[in-house]
Amino acid sequence: MATAADIMNRGPQWIPAHETLDRAAQMMREHGVGALPVGESGEPHARMCGIITDRDIVTECVAAGHDPSHVTAGDLCTGTPRWVSAEASVDDVVREMEANQIRRMPVISGDKDLVGMISEADLAHHLSDAQLAHFVERVYA
Repeated sequence: MATAADIMNRGPQWIPAHETLDRAAQMMREHGVGALPVGESGEPHARMCGIITDRDIVTECVAAGHDPSHVTAGDLCTGTPRWVSAEASVDDVVREMEANQIRRMPVISGDKDLVGMISEADLAHHLSDAQLAHFVERVYA
């Protein structure tokens, strides 16, 4: 059975909670990603406090009239961060993402280091059409 480690994108980039959203947007562009885990301390042992997305920057900062050079990544982190173990089965990953309506899932190793990210696109390559339809229905409900 496939695991989270089998389907994840390796080498995710962190952004420190104190970094500004304009820097986060630059990092997203540089790495070709739409989301960054936010850490409360330096790599590689940062404690994840959340994830910010390109959409978060637009809707929660820019559209709200705030200056992204003055708002930090940590300012946008709310709620409890979710993640899965690299050893988790793909079924477990799907269940966790569905239960929490999460579109991007951080993957951690046994020593709690961030080792990858799983996106909807990653799941699409490993699920049947029926499983994918069920996932989309649950996450976007």
